[in-house]
Amino acid sequence: MTLKPLSTSALEMPRSGIRAVLDLAVRYPDAIHLEIGQPNFSTPEHIIASALLAAQQGFTKYTPNAGLLSLREAIAAKVRRENGFPAATENIIVTTGGMGGLYSAFTAVLNPGDELLVPDPGYPNYAMVAGLCRAQVVRYPLDAETGFQPDLESLPRLVTPRTKAIVVNSPSNPTGSIIPAEGMAALVAFARAHDLYLISDECYEKIIFDAQHVSPASYDEDGRVLSIFSFSKTYAMTGWRVGYAVVTPEVAAIFVKLQEATVACASSVSQKAAEAALSGPQDCIETMTHAYRRRRDRALAILQRHGSPTYTPQGAFYLLVDISGCGQNSDQFARDFLAQEKVAVAPGRTFGPRGDRYVRISLAASEEEIEVGLERLCSYISQRRSQ
Repeated sequence: MTLKPLSTSALEMPRSGIRAVLDLAVRYPDAIHLEIGQPNFSTPEHIIASALLAAQQGFTKYTPNAGLLSLREAIAAKVRRENGFPAATENIIVTTGGMGGLYSAFTAVLNPGDELLVPDPGYPNYAMVAGLCRAQVVRYPLDAETGFQPDLESLPRLVTPRTKAIVVNSPSNPTGSIIPAEGMAALVAFARAHDLYLISDECYEKIIFDAQHVSPASYDEDGRVLSIFSFSKTYAMTGWRVGYAVVTPEVAAIFVKLQEATVACASSVSQKAAEAALSGPQDCIETMTHAYRRRRDRALAILQRHGSPTYTPQGAFYLLVDISGCGQNSDQFARDFLAQEKVAVAPGRTFGPRGDRYVRISLAASEEEIEVGLERLCSYISQRRSQ
């Protein structure tokens, strides 16, 4: 008996090249992992202690779909204080990580046939979720020559009557670039001029080296910005799966329904841990960011010593390494490099066509792993280019 076809949108959704390499690396127990954005720090002890206490006190049941009121109040206060735009509890939805917030944002905004502007190179999950919504991805270019900044002059040429929203990610995965205040204000003005929603991925907001993070919602005058945040990277809480969205009350009501239909709510214990993260000591952020900066500087020194073209990431914990001239696309390069040198890197093409000349390395690994992995990478690139 022949079964009926499965969901076309699910079947057609591309797999992230990051996870594909991660799965391949399982074959090599001694592999160095530079492909995954997984902080090598443990979650701070005071956060873990708070979660343990919460579990012991019975916080092991469902919470409201939007999240615990106490956490939403703490998030709203943080947004007002640190991100510089108005927020109250009715604007806050606690999500299952930043990805849960992005999924709800895309689903709330996009209809089949709508067009979504996404950065190229940019986080691959944007295109994955847009495809599930049966929306069309239109990529706007980010080039190393301009510091991976959006080209505000070319953006209007990408807009059609079907364009519904633009995704902005600062600090950026995979480039590490940060959009300055004037650029962010211009992007919000662009969205307003063309009546677009602006979905802002701010999951790396605290990992800043040489610039200042600016939330686009601080320039929003009519509620078109949907701001998505995460505890995952800031507090080394990737496995706790807790983030939050800051949206208008009208959009928040849609998020509530979407979460009821998908996850019901974020983990209750994780929500209590997130409360402790916001209310507890913040020096852990500085400690981790200082380490990421040191690793970035060490990585740049190695690349420069080998004569590899470099740029300076301003935030997040990623670095693109140029592999042009190696005679392979980045997928095949990453697979062969892993097999030969036992180092896992993320293929750049998973971030978009403009990423194919690169592989992405994660600075969330240890300094020793980064040094050994990059030395092997530079030697491998040299070998490939000389063939």
